Amino acid sequence: MSGVAMQFVRVISRVEDMEIWSANKNGFSFVISYESHSGPGLQGRAGFVASWRPIYENRCAIKVGGSPFKSFTEAEEACKAMLGYLTISARSVSKPLGAASARPADCP
Repeated sequence: MSGVAMQFVRVISRVEDMEIWSANKNGFSFVISYESHSGPGLQGRAGFVASWRPIYENRCAIKVGGSPFKSFTEAEEACKAMLGYLTISARSVSKPLGAASARPADCP
């Protein structure tokens, strides 16, 4: 989805070997992190995990479908596609996105 301009910036952390990037656009926050089975950094299924949440609501992040991705570019494109979907949905839905029906069960 090349029509959506969103710039991911590497998050600087005191913890070495953590690979995290973030971007904000149209009231949504997106994060891409690199996870591996073992070794330094975040643990999980190997690949780039993308997630999103509304910026102005105190909600848990929701994983972007297809995560983990094989490359950063794939994760970035999935975030852009999700932003396009969220932006269109926000215009046509009266209740806020991320409401109870879209929240994961483990989210308070």
